[in-house]
Amino acid sequence: QVQLVQSGGGLVQPGGSLRLSCAASGIAFNYYTMNWYRQAPGKQRELVATITSDGTTNYADSVKGRFAITRDNARTTVALQMNSLQPEDTAIYFCNTGCCYWGQGTQVTVSS
Repeated sequence: QVQLVQSGGGLVQPGGSLRLSCAASGIAFNYYTMNWYRQAPGKQRELVATITSDGTTNYADSVKGRFAITRDNARTTVALQMNSLQPEDTAIYFCNTGCCYWGQGTQVTVSS
């Protein structure tokens, strides 16, 4: 049974930082591309960051230079470090792998 369990998130002021983490189980983690998505109220879910099995990363233009995705294959975790957060980053963030496996979602709110 595949499980993705997220932690982190919360409320932060503009310009602040947050770190999200996602612990995976039930998959051969080393071989999977891992993704972070987000969904803001009234908007479609969008891909924020991707890290492949060999560590290659890609980012949405809106977060390049501010967010960093990393993975720890030994601990089967993927993290999203978010810096210089802005109100438009407010959304529910989801960890994802494969076609169908999603974390439970974590609220990130950027507000003064």
